[in-house]
Amino acid sequence: MSPGQRLESLAVWSGSLLEPLEARNSGELIAERLVTAIALGQFVRGQRLPPERELAASLRVSRTSVREAIAKLAATGYVRVRRGRNGGTFVTGECDPEFAAIIRRTLLPNWDRLRSLLDFRSSAEAEIARLAAERATPSEREAILATAQRYVDADSDRAASRAADAALHEAIAAATHNPFWQQLSLQLRAEVTFGLGTEPFSAELRQRAEHQHPALAEAIAEGDTARAALLAQEHFSLNDELIDRVLSGTANDARERPGPIGEASA
Repeated sequence: MSPGQRLESLAVWSGSLLEPLEARNSGELIAERLVTAIALGQFVRGQRLPPERELAASLRVSRTSVREAIAKLAATGYVRVRRGRNGGTFVTGECDPEFAAIIRRTLLPNWDRLRSLLDFRSSAEAEIARLAAERATPSEREAILATAQRYVDADSDRAASRAADAALHEAIAAATHNPFWQQLSLQLRAEVTFGLGTEPFSAELRQRAEHQHPALAEAIAEGDTARAALLAQEHFSLNDELIDRVLSGTANDARERPGPIGEASA
């Protein structure tokens, strides 16, 4: 069986790598997951968090648990809740002394599992890009190129960048003409983003993606399967680097630092 065939067989797997929060705890764990998302740039200063209903649906928890988590974050200054017509829950960008400890509690116990997930995602998205380059119709190739340009044109607009990024990878997955690959791509995005749906983000990450997206789109449009797979794998390693950097930066000493993605733990 070829590597592509092995990945195709994995694409039909429908189990979840993301354990439902309420099976373990409630408000406190949701709050810690949101703090970690802030550390990874999934949410930034001044940004409004999704409504309670959306967060509850994304995280597969009750709205009561989400409300409890928001209250904890507001009490410690991570968010500010505004009432009224233009109200909502907004990220303050403030960090209390527990900030680093919270990130370690969220990521360290699951580091090996997360590392394996990130590694699997890179391989899966490489195969998705290879298949897209092989199977995309002329109109799909044009749409992929246009969506990649949309990301470039978004420039510093974070919301537009996020929307274009999601649209690009969804268009690439759709070009495989295989619903299992499309489902797997969406599921892996949910897993890697801790159920929140927004990818880790930094200015450096966006700058690199601004060059990678058009190159990946061009490889697919030209039908260059090998280059498309290589570029996709390279592109999806960006999240690995960011998560590793954030976690390593919170470690108190070298004994707490996990190894980089792709290396075995000590």
